[in-house]
Amino acid sequence: MASPGVLRDSAPAKKRRIAVMTSGGDAPGMNGAVRAVVRMSLAKGCEPYAIYEGYEGLVTGGNLIKQMDWVDVRGWLSEGGTLIGTARCKSFMLRDGRLQAAKNLVVKGIDALIICGGDGSLTGADIFRAEWPGLLEELIERKGLSREEVEPYRHLTIVGLVGSIDNDMSLTDATIGCYSSLGRICQAVDFIDATAFSHSRAFVIEVMGRHCGWLALMAGVSCGADFVFIPENPPGERWEQEMCEVIGKHRKLGKRKTTVIVAEGAQDRELNKISPAMVKDLLSNRLGLDTRITTLGHVQRGGPACAYDRMLSTLQGVEAVEAVLDATPETPTPMIAIIENKITRQPLLEAVKLTHEVAAAIQAKDFDKAISHRDAEFAEYYRAYMTTTMTDRPEMRLPEDKRMRVAIVHVGAPAGGMNAATRATVAYCLTRGHTPLAIHNGFPGLQRHHEDKPLGAVRELTWLEVDGWVSKGGSEIGTNRGLPSGDMATTAHCFARYKFDAIFVIGGFEAFTAVSELRKARGQYAAFRIPMVVLPATISNNVPGTEFSIGSDTCLNALIEYCDAIRQSASASRRRVFVVETQGGRSGYVATIAGLSVGALAVYTPEEGISIKMIAADIEHMRKSFASDAGQSRAGKLILRNEHASDTYTTELIAAMIREEAHGRFESRFAVPGHVQQGGTPSPMDRVRAVRLAVKCMQFVEDFAGRSAAEIAREDMSAAVIGIKGAGVIFSPMKRLEEEETDWKDRRPTNEYWLGLKGMVDTLSGRPRL
Repeated sequence: MASPGVLRDSAPAKKRRIAVMTSGGDAPGMNGAVRAVVRMSLAKGCEPYAIYEGYEGLVTGGNLIKQMDWVDVRGWLSEGGTLIGTARCKSFMLRDGRLQAAKNLVVKGIDALIICGGDGSLTGADIFRAEWPGLLEELIERKGLSREEVEPYRHLTIVGLVGSIDNDMSLTDATIGCYSSLGRICQAVDFIDATAFSHSRAFVIEVMGRHCGWLALMAGVSCGADFVFIPENPPGERWEQEMCEVIGKHRKLGKRKTTVIVAEGAQDRELNKISPAMVKDLLSNRLGLDTRITTLGHVQRGGPACAYDRMLSTLQGVEAVEAVLDATPETPTPMIAIIENKITRQPLLEAVKLTHEVAAAIQAKDFDKAISHRDAEFAEYYRAYMTTTMTDRPEMRLPEDKRMRVAIVHVGAPAGGMNAATRATVAYCLTRGHTPLAIHNGFPGLQRHHEDKPLGAVRELTWLEVDGWVSKGGSEIGTNRGLPSGDMATTAHCFARYKFDAIFVIGGFEAFTAVSELRKARGQYAAFRIPMVVLPATISNNVPGTEFSIGSDTCLNALIEYCDAIRQSASASRRRVFVVETQGGRSGYVATIAGLSVGALAVYTPEEGISIKMIAADIEHMRKSFASDAGQSRAGKLILRNEHASDTYTTELIAAMIREEAHGRFESRFAVPGHVQQGGTPSPMDRVRAVRLAVKCMQFVEDFAGRSAAEIAREDMSAAVIGIKGAGVIFSPMKRLEEEETDWKDRRPTNEYWLGLKGMVDTLSGRPRL
């Protein structure tokens, strides 16, 4: 049964029965997908079923195909693995096994199947769908079912969700579980880095990825590895010498530690395996490095899902139910995918075909094709890694007249990924022949301390100085909220004195405001007639021109870890509510996405505000919910309130109101995580996106090299914001954003893409709508 608070669409006379199943290797986030399918099915007036033990359960039937209730999936978002199990099933590979599976579905009245698994699992499902009409005829002939019993189930709808830590499916940027796995790897490498630095050692780290190098490549980008081996693009025949030259150069520059990431499927261009032991021997014997091997193994697969995988699995699970209800007998089997920031439906067979073509291309030694058949991000990240890791590449250096002096400044509150973006910028500049200049302590630092001795606020950065910054939180060059308008004349004087040819501003709404001020002052100050670009970096994710800001993922990970601990306390008492205050300025993004990721009962945002009627309805909902729980486990509840959701109804006051109105039947507490939400170590997603977007920003400003100041000033795109919007990465002109897309009063975009997710949080929590 659905929670009484859920608004249903008008249900048909016969309720649709939708089954969900996990198959193949487990991946963090699978439980979130199952939860979303179950609750969205109930919200849509359907009856959800879970098939336990994967295809084995589908063939065995009986109590392994279980009808699911609302409370059956409570608390599943924070659980690792798959709570409905997964198992390999040889019998399903035979037609008799599939015939029995078809009978089990017909007997249960199920004609829609949502499968979360890898390409093998999803391929098997599509074969099952193609055979379905023939299987039904055979059931009538051989298995004792009548035509009348079979007739209502003439068409089987299949929808695929990709659950795989390897991120090895084509036509999607990410698979459920891949970023959680990457997080385990990065945490391990970060820990290993400390001991490697202490002893000046080299470490060879083997990660999963038999046929796909995504984990190895992203770990290399996230952790600043010296060399990476991936199956899609093996090193050349001189790889031993090439690797030793790169690492030798890094050592000569003064680097104390060496990290080499090896995918388990690593090989050379003749398809000969490259093992961690081979790499270790080379580093030890040729370079004389004290080298160790670490194989991370199944630790990469386990543990709770990160914020991104919880959000992804939830959004895709909801979309899968919508795809079932939209499907006709002629609809090709869809795979639910994500491209940049947009959930999409892709043809499953095409995705599987392209995925298999990658493996075939590798076997055929066509490595360019193998790279091209991965998602578009893969090749881009590979190029970014190569550009920012090996800076001594004369063939990539620009002519003297195209080289620029690039100023880098952090503006606003610190955010995870700022340092990774700065490191990537410096490495790219050095590779191309530009001069990277850090403005320390923001614009106030420039205005007040640029002439300080022995070190002023403007300093040239070296590769060795920034190499270790990729995993560091905060801001290594300092950041604050000061703006150019604090002393515009001195700011212009400094731009001219230090001969800035471009400025790269990393930060939040203050960074956006700073570039807006500089752009508007071009008429008065010629020094500002240079290309300017903003890389949004703020936990609030409130910068116009983008749907994603560097640092917001780190914030969400810190917040959901905090909320998981709070919920555990709330659940232990069986009858406690926690009201948790989130940061985010006057944007409810953090509260809403965190609410989606932890399964909050309610979320209060500045955009919607808080009313007494809203609080009363939520308290009444809690009364009914606690009454029906009857002491069940995982019964703790969370309410998330953005810090600026209301000036009157504070976090403490809401908790007190709930406590007062509960009349002893349940209790409430409030919790304020505060600056914990700004995170410590940046998340892998913030690191890799910081690198990718920073490189794109440098390529953007390079297009203005050699153009006159007057020409630059006339060009609207010469002051821009980089952003992820929908399915693409775009640059938007500041002028248009200022005039058309900015709510200056509340410091946020006029149209916030995530607002539509607020209703989804309510639906999946069972919250009644006013």
